[in-house]
Amino acid sequence: MTRIPEEERNIMEKAIYLPMVLIILNRDLSIVESSLFKLKKPYSELIEETMKDIQKELAEVKQYMKKNKLQVTEIKRDDAFTMYMFIYKGYEENHNYFNPRIRNKVQELMVSYFLKKHLSR
Repeated sequence: MTRIPEEERNIMEKAIYLPMVLIILNRDLSIVESSLFKLKKPYSELIEETMKDIQKELAEVKQYMKKNKLQVTEIKRDDAFTMYMFIYKGYEENHNYFNPRIRNKVQELMVSYFLKKHLSR
């Protein structure tokens, strides 16, 4: 059983997922820039603005984690699972994540950021 409260665990998981979202968006941006789209600007602007929002949230996550002495470190990875060590108030816990679950969560975050961006216009 975990000693980490759900709120802190959610923040620590964001420290895992948000950098992955940024990597994917950065890769997608380069694909859009080199694509044959007739109008690239709307796509690239959407991706760039979304990346700014994610970078801002990631900075807040890192600041919160530093202030509250929380750490997340990837320990090992294989084809099916990735293990992370969470450090919370001096306690170390290993958490195993199913790689397809990570991919689905990253995809879910991307959709929510895109929709948030779309709905705010």
